[in-house]
Amino acid sequence: MAEALAPEVEAFVGDRSRRRFFTRAGAAVLATLAARRGLFAQQPATRDRDWTGTIPTRYPDPDIVVLDERFAKYKIGNTPIQRLYHSPNMLWAEGPAWSGVGRFLLWSDIPNDVQLRWLEEDGHVSIFRHPSGNSNGNTFDYQGRQISCQHGTRRVVRHEQDGKTTVLAESFEGKPFNAPNDVVVHPADGAIWFTDPGYGSMMNYEGNKGPLELKEAVYRIDAKTGAIAKVADEIDKPNGLCFSPDYKKLYVSDTGEPKAGEHKPIKVWDLSADGTKLENGRVFCSMQLGEMSGGADGIRADEDGNIWASAGWVGDGYDGVHVFAPEDGKRIGQILLPEICSNVCFGGQKRNRLFMTGSSSLYAVFVETRGAHIS
Repeated sequence: MAEALAPEVEAFVGDRSRRRFFTRAGAAVLATLAARRGLFAQQPATRDRDWTGTIPTRYPDPDIVVLDERFAKYKIGNTPIQRLYHSPNMLWAEGPAWSGVGRFLLWSDIPNDVQLRWLEEDGHVSIFRHPSGNSNGNTFDYQGRQISCQHGTRRVVRHEQDGKTTVLAESFEGKPFNAPNDVVVHPADGAIWFTDPGYGSMMNYEGNKGPLELKEAVYRIDAKTGAIAKVADEIDKPNGLCFSPDYKKLYVSDTGEPKAGEHKPIKVWDLSADGTKLENGRVFCSMQLGEMSGGADGIRADEDGNIWASAGWVGDGYDGVHVFAPEDGKRIGQILLPEICSNVCFGGQKRNRLFMTGSSSLYAVFVETRGAHIS
């Protein structure tokens, strides 16, 4: 049985004349009264939630958690987190990227050597590319071409519009890359930036198994010359990366062994005046949450500069997405998932839908902001 409304709320609903004179201040009072009765204050329900969609989720979604009032405006009250796809055969979903032209979400299943595609028009999921070079991170450049980081070949490749594949990076200073992980494109000069932490290099992928020959680092590929430059290696395991909305900063998640007080941080650098180098490296935020210390993987920025970071390896109350404010790096919100979240991207026709790859599933939720970049 539904809980009876508080007398103050019943009086408000029943008096139409008063509704005409209701002000924003009155709305705030009403929300406070209702929250005290538990109408809006819900506890996260990740563990007991029916993710099949058979049993509906009561709005507002309790697994979209406001930790700081700065996040409240991004939470939509009448939308749930949706599990768009799940398969027990999918081993590790990664690298989501949105195609604005094709209106589909592309992602990798690394161990199964396949890329999958979810169509916006009807939710249909199909195989997009197999084999995929055990691809991890994906993105689309400003000509609509797909760029992928491949674990199996230790390469960064671009899939051309005629179906051919161009190898963009496979070695540095005569040594093979470890296992390129995630990738972004700068719109001003078309340069491709990628991370190379080495995850996957010891797995039994053909031609890939073996020790790391390069220090883990962040690299930049010049769009005109194809020259590859190492731009940062003062980081243990550079993983996900993204630009700020104005492309003046580069954020990189570090998933290596945490140094004293860092707790697997997300780091940030300023781009040099010519946009080719990184300067003033520093810690942006810590992934420590109370006594829980997990790590960030894929990251994306919204148009306000907030950083949306996939998070995992802890459990309920942590795994999912953590959102950090650009001003101070403070965690302002969470989206809780029942699986480790590996990566995120914004997509949909208005870029206001956050897609999340989580272990063996694909999730999505509408938010009251847009992604800062095309993929």
